[in-house]
Amino acid sequence: MCLFQPTSHVSSVGKERPLTVHHLNQLLLVCSLVLLVAVAAVRISSRSGLPSLLVYLAIGIAMGQDGLGDIHFDNAELTQVIGYAALVVILAEGGLGTKWTEIRPALPAASALALAGVAVSVGVTAAGAHYLTGLEWRQALIIGAVVSSTDAAAVFSVLRRIPLPARITGTLEAESGFNDAPVVILVVAFSTAGPMEHWYVLLGEILLELAIGAAIGLAVGWLGSWGLRHVALPASGLYPIAVMAIAVTAYAAGAMAHGSGFLAVYLAAMVMGNARLPHWPATRGFADGLGWIAQIGMFVLLGLLVTPHELGDDILPALLIGLVLTMVARPLSVVLCLLPFRVPWQEQTLMSWAGLRGAVPVILATIPMVEGVQGSHRIFNIVFVLVVVYTLVQGPTLPWLGRKLRLGDDSEAADLGIESAPLERLRGHLLSVAIPKGSRMHGVEVAELRLPAGSAVTLVVRDGASFVPAPTTVLRRGDELLVVATDPVRDAAEERLRAVGRGGKLASWLGTGGAAERRGAG
Repeated sequence: MCLFQPTSHVSSVGKERPLTVHHLNQLLLVCSLVLLVAVAAVRISSRSGLPSLLVYLAIGIAMGQDGLGDIHFDNAELTQVIGYAALVVILAEGGLGTKWTEIRPALPAASALALAGVAVSVGVTAAGAHYLTGLEWRQALIIGAVVSSTDAAAVFSVLRRIPLPARITGTLEAESGFNDAPVVILVVAFSTAGPMEHWYVLLGEILLELAIGAAIGLAVGWLGSWGLRHVALPASGLYPIAVMAIAVTAYAAGAMAHGSGFLAVYLAAMVMGNARLPHWPATRGFADGLGWIAQIGMFVLLGLLVTPHELGDDILPALLIGLVLTMVARPLSVVLCLLPFRVPWQEQTLMSWAGLRGAVPVILATIPMVEGVQGSHRIFNIVFVLVVVYTLVQGPTLPWLGRKLRLGDDSEAADLGIESAPLERLRGHLLSVAIPKGSRMHGVEVAELRLPAGSAVTLVVRDGASFVPAPTTVLRRGDELLVVATDPVRDAAEERLRAVGRGGKLASWLGTGGAAERRGAG
């Protein structure tokens, strides 16, 4: 059987009942309950330190044939398609939240980890799987490639309470966004029937697909952000939809051009996420919500696909392979790839332990099942057990390790939430500025903002009441400001606001002024 089919939907004579409105109502009720339980699981995971993916997997298992729901599902091809679609949304959401100022210094190290690091991890893990568990080389290489992709969502879900230095966050975030592409190419190549290509041919194909995907992603992201900034849409709710549509377009264009669609969607989203688009907080919230829905649906489906009573024989091999991956392959790849960059050993240690596996490995484990690789079901079971067990081990210990290594950066000021709405006919922009807790704009007078000519603070909302500020009005945490700026100074005004939010009233003297301000000073 290869479709969702609860046993209660089968009649006494063994024929399937026709789908009715009643069945549709039942399906909607079940889906809504699953989403509510999953949302509640986010709160549980935030307190326990466990990535929420484990709770979603548990929900899927509970609904499966060995659980309370008794739903029989074994359609690996459908799971792969839905998993790819969910991964596109997750990568788009991750790209939109990536700050270019943090990721730019980390690009060389992240690129090395995403390419050379993946190669080291695949080779060491595959060797361990072959010699320790007796798997054939093709199966061992597939497992090595599948588990070589890291999941930034899982990493930062347990590290969000520890403000890490920008170099660590930027490196881990960029690595997770970049390494999905070469890993997918490797898994498909190893899963294809027939003899495997020579390593140099495979390397050339990987580099070509990455180059095509990067070029298309950057182009689509730039064109999309330019269009959204120069075309005023009739409703603010259309901006989030347009941003996600552009990101998905980048994936489709990259894949159709025989490039890496995953790299294309991540880069396109990153370009748009750093382009100061109109109604940005609403767009960010919409993308974040879609990302959660994608993760919930994907992990519940993966939980349905697994058959728990078949996992017994694969627990020991999964533990051995995971031990090689966690204690040998990942640390070795981090040390070798970061050696030229002189990264302190404390940061290398955290990045070695922070190689959490999440959505991508379990999805990629369906590729050999679809391709009909011998032993593909065992590969899926091993990967499933490995991801669950080592997430349980690594997830709760990551915050503790970060504190022990003294890598927290509590001096990092919270960034302002700035939303921009274009005033097309007035040739200006209305900036909505939220002052968060931890912002150094607290205690700054309006006149001390020193906004460029052509911009001004017109309204302050405090404790539910609004008033027109005077030059001596002192700003506080929790205030919301309305700033009007003409087209020529819109970017400079936002840069100045962010600079004061990071450095306070002395931003320019502390070297935290915006680019436009620095140009003027020069």
